[in-house]
Amino acid sequence: MNITVKPSGLKGSVEAPPSKSLTQRAIAAGLLADGTTVIRKPSFCNDSLAASGMAEALGASLTRLKDSVAVRAGVRPEGPVALNCGESGLALRMFAPVAALLSDRVTFTGEGSLLRRPVTMIGEALGQLGVTIETSGGLLPVSLTGKLRPGRAFIDGSSGSQLLTGLLMALPMADGDSIIDVANLTSRPYIGLTIRLLADFGVNIINEGFMTFNIPGRQVYRAHEYNVEGDWSGAAFLLVAGALAGSVTVTNIDRRSVQADRTVLDVLEESGAILDITPGKITSSVSGLRAFTFDAADSPDLFPPLAALAARCEGTSRIRGVGRLRHKESDRAEAIADVLGAMGIHVRFSDDEMVIKGGQVRGAVVSSHNDHRIAMMAAVMAAGAAGSVTITAAEAVAKSYPGFYDDLISLGAIIS
Repeated sequence: MNITVKPSGLKGSVEAPPSKSLTQRAIAAGLLADGTTVIRKPSFCNDSLAASGMAEALGASLTRLKDSVAVRAGVRPEGPVALNCGESGLALRMFAPVAALLSDRVTFTGEGSLLRRPVTMIGEALGQLGVTIETSGGLLPVSLTGKLRPGRAFIDGSSGSQLLTGLLMALPMADGDSIIDVANLTSRPYIGLTIRLLADFGVNIINEGFMTFNIPGRQVYRAHEYNVEGDWSGAAFLLVAGALAGSVTVTNIDRRSVQADRTVLDVLEESGAILDITPGKITSSVSGLRAFTFDAADSPDLFPPLAALAARCEGTSRIRGVGRLRHKESDRAEAIADVLGAMGIHVRFSDDEMVIKGGQVRGAVVSSHNDHRIAMMAAVMAAGAAGSVTITAAEAVAKSYPGFYDDLISLGAIIS
C-alpha cells in the first residue's frame, strides 16, 4: 500500500496507542498464571497477535473482546510444538525460555524481516540451562530440545534486553533457584518494565544493579486484571508531530512510566518545543527548534522520531547508539539515512553517532523499508514538509500501531 501525505497543520488530541511491549509481556504472564488473567486495553497490533497465537499453541485459551483479552492457562502441550513469531523479535526472544519451560521440543518460525535477524544469542543463553538449540545458519527456523532447568547463566546484553526478559519470566517457575549474570546490558528500562510487570503478577526478582538477577524458583503467577499503559514509543511520533507541524495533545500516557521512550520529553525540551505537561496528558507545540544531542542506546526505538525532529532543527543534531539499529526490522540506520536524504536532509555516521544537519524538508517518494517506525517517521516529517511525500509499503505500521494514519488524519493531516 502506498500513501501520500500532503503538508498540513496538525491540531487536536489523540490517545496514545496501548503498549505492545506490555501487552506481549502480559500475554506471556497470563499463559504462566494459574487461572484467568484479563488484560485491559491491550494492543491488537500484529506483534501482539503473534504473541497471542504462540500462547495458544502453548496451551492457553484466549478470548478477545472489544477492549480486553482474557488469557486462561490450559493443558500444557504434549509432543512437539511449532510457534510462529510473525515479525516480532520480542515474541521470539521472550517466548524461547518460556516455551522451553513448558515443552521439551519447540520449533520457532517467523516471517518477513525476522527471518534475517540473528538468533545465536538464544542458544548461548539456553544452552547453559539444559536446552539444546539448532538454527539455520544462525537464523530462523530454530529448534529447542530439552526442558529449561534452574541454574546459573551468563549472557551478553549488548544486543538488547528481550532474551533476558524471557529468562526473568520463565525461571521463577523452574524447580529451583537461578542466577543470571549480565554484562553490557542495553535497554535497561525495558528490564525495569519486565520486573514491575512480574511484581504485578506476584513474582519476585532480585535485581542487583542490572548486573546480577537472583530468581527464586517455584514461584506462582497470580492471575488478575492487568491494565496496559499507553505506549511511549508510539506517543513519541505524535509529540514530535506537534513540535513540527502545529499542536498535538497526547492522552493516556504517564510521565512517571518506566518505559524507556518517555525520554523523548527530555529531547523535545532541549530542542525548544513548547510542552504543556499535566497528569495523563501532554501537549507538544511548534516553536523554533534547535539542535540537540542524545544517547539512544537504552531507547533505540526513539531514533526514527528523533531523526524526524532533528531534520527540522537549526544546526546539527547528534544521536548516539547507532549500533543498536543494525538488526531491527530493517537496517534502521541506513533506512533513516535513505529517507531523510530523499527529503533533502543530510545524514552521516561518525563512530556510533548519527549526525543530522537540519534544514528544509522537501517532498519525495520514499520507502518504508517494510519497517513500521520508518513509515511513521516519514509521515510525521511529511506533515511539515514543503511538498507532498509518498510512502511505499506504508502498511508496515500495522506491526505496532495499526491506527497511526487514522490518528494523524484526526489531527488534520491530509493523507490519500
